[in-house]
Amino acid sequence: MKRWILLALMCVYAPSLLAWPSVAETIPLGYSVVIVSTDLPDGSTGRGSGVVVSKEYVATNCHVIANTNGANVAKFRDGYKPIAIKANWRRDLCLLKFDSLPLTPIPMRDSSTLNYEEEVFSLGFPAGSPVPQPSYGNVKGKYAFDGGLIVRTNATFAMGSSGGGLFDEKFNLIGITTFKSPGHRGFFYCLPVEWIKELMDSPDILGLKTNEVPFWALPPEQRPFFMQVVTPFQNEEWATLKTIATKWVAEEPNSPDAWYFLGVAEEGIGEIPQAKIALQKATQINNHDLDAFVALSRVVFAQKDITALEALKPPVQALSNDEGEKITLKINQLKTSEHPL
Repeated sequence: MKRWILLALMCVYAPSLLAWPSVAETIPLGYSVVIVSTDLPDGSTGRGSGVVVSKEYVATNCHVIANTNGANVAKFRDGYKPIAIKANWRRDLCLLKFDSLPLTPIPMRDSSTLNYEEEVFSLGFPAGSPVPQPSYGNVKGKYAFDGGLIVRTNATFAMGSSGGGLFDEKFNLIGITTFKSPGHRGFFYCLPVEWIKELMDSPDILGLKTNEVPFWALPPEQRPFFMQVVTPFQNEEWATLKTIATKWVAEEPNSPDAWYFLGVAEEGIGEIPQAKIALQKATQINNHDLDAFVALSRVVFAQKDITALEALKPPVQALSNDEGEKITLKINQLKTSEHPL
């Protein structure tokens, strides 16, 4: 059984669009993104990331500190010892509590206000890095789960940045970088800031011991649908993907991603008319779903429907110039095949 992987930022990518901040422009966030160090039972030390969300609290992932002998926050060679924690082990979200931190809290923006393809960047401390490292990408999905919206991004992160931050272009915190899928086309997931706000009102606890498992580490059949679809999608196991996506659509008929994965599965099986219906449904629910528009363009291209391709070009172009140009090439290809020289 493939194991979902704990994360942190791995690479620094040069932004391709002006809306993404440069590395230099992210420096002020260095006062708000911290190293969380832990004392492990075997005598070694562990490390993750955290985000200052108030003068009292640093948000991080519970898996960074769970079942350790203690945790500290480090910033600019200074260390800070929490006086208590707040924890939701199943959500994998913890708050380290302090008397008062001489660090800058980050403003938070609810995930419900995010749009697909909105430009974002993640920030954390990967693989022993002494300074926070940014990675750039877009919002690729929002999934209703346990009263919040899990945010998927293609802003990569790797071991060490668990508990780091996902930010919008105005430097608002929009998620806590937490876990990724297995496979070469990894999906990167962040916990919603709405959960942070809820946790602030919960009772303090003093211990770090727990037997609870984070929702993303449960047995595969107990994980949410947005996780169950990933492995069959990556492995092109279309029949399995269709089975899962069909259940997802039945349970969440207003989820564009459920319809997207159903459409992709039907496309893979060769059920082109059904795939077109599912993908049209996805784009109707969410007109910023670039992946669904791209998949729909493949389907109508297979049907040699020039009119449908021409109708798809404007919304796709608005989301991605590159994908818009690909549709132009498809249109030209069909026109050439209809009227060869």
